Amino acid sequence: MIEDILVVDAVSHAYNQSPENYQADPDLCREFAEMGYHGLHLGFQPRGETKWILDEERFYNGMDPEMIGHAFFSESPTDIAVYHSIPLYGLFKDGLSPLWVGKEMRDRYEGRVYLYAGISPFEDGVLDKVDQLVEEQGVLALKVYPGDIIDGVFHDWRLDDPEIAFPIIERAQSHGLRTIAVHKSQPLGAVPIGPFNVGDLERAAMAFPDMNFEIVHGGWAFLEETASLVARFKNVYVNLEATSAYLHKAPMIFSTIVGAFLAAGGVDRLLWATGAMLYHPRPYVEAFWDWQMPESLQDGYGYPALSREDKAGILGGNFARMHGLSVEKLKSRIVDGRFPKPEEFAEPWSGGRRAVGA
Repeated sequence: MIEDILVVDAVSHAYNQSPENYQADPDLCREFAEMGYHGLHLGFQPRGETKWILDEERFYNGMDPEMIGHAFFSESPTDIAVYHSIPLYGLFKDGLSPLWVGKEMRDRYEGRVYLYAGISPFEDGVLDKVDQLVEEQGVLALKVYPGDIIDGVFHDWRLDDPEIAFPIIERAQSHGLRTIAVHKSQPLGAVPIGPFNVGDLERAAMAFPDMNFEIVHGGWAFLEETASLVARFKNVYVNLEATSAYLHKAPMIFSTIVGAFLAAGGVDRLLWATGAMLYHPRPYVEAFWDWQMPESLQDGYGYPALSREDKAGILGGNFARMHGLSVEKLKSRIVDGRFPKPEEFAEPWSGGRRAVGA
């Protein structure tokens, strides 16, 4: 917690980018992996600080539940982590972020980890897989990606497709799931950017008013379109994974993005996330807690300031409400559980089987 505020990191990943997991051309897989490490991980670190950086070996082969859990619960103020698997099966045999890591995290850190399971309509028996994920794996929500590279060819689909997408959403609803998270704004490598626009969420949000649609990487691109969705559809949420990295790289960009969502009336539908292990969770959540909307943007654009209550909502309250969870019950798990918050945080990336000196 930060003071008495619950902190939920709404996206966690563990990358399996080892050559043994390559499904596509090795050069393509390596290019994809290097884009994540050199472009995002190294490119958006706090300026002048190297302690938050993971070495390449641990980044590319990050299937270590203890390393990621330790980063959240022993090295940062994060109380709850939401693990997302990534179903890019055209590139990686086991997907980019395997679900089993999140399951082991959930088992290890009881009450502190939730699962979003990635699915792809390009899989055989996708509706049966939804049944299995809910009934046997106990996932909280589904995560979808608008495209994949299969046999060297980029294939995309839309969330408003009544034949491809709507049956998946209907099956999720039949199990009582409340949320579909969709990766947007960040193209997955050298592919068309069009499918990563947010236009297909309009008709999906209209067709399923009781389902929440969580736009992951909201505002990284297509800011005006995303803010318009937030203004018009109360079942559209914005997940700040990677967008939050601008807090250190370019704080005015972060302020502009968040300000647009605040101006659209979306303060109650913003979700804090870092994407750890993409970034270490601590410096970004601490920067957000200290961050204030610049007066120049308040005066020039009419963006509102954030209250303490607003930040509490973004850091955890909005996520809890979206899923019908109790903030106070979630807090009690931290206070009464086996993994209470430490009095002092451990060194960054100091947990796990491949930690330096381990």
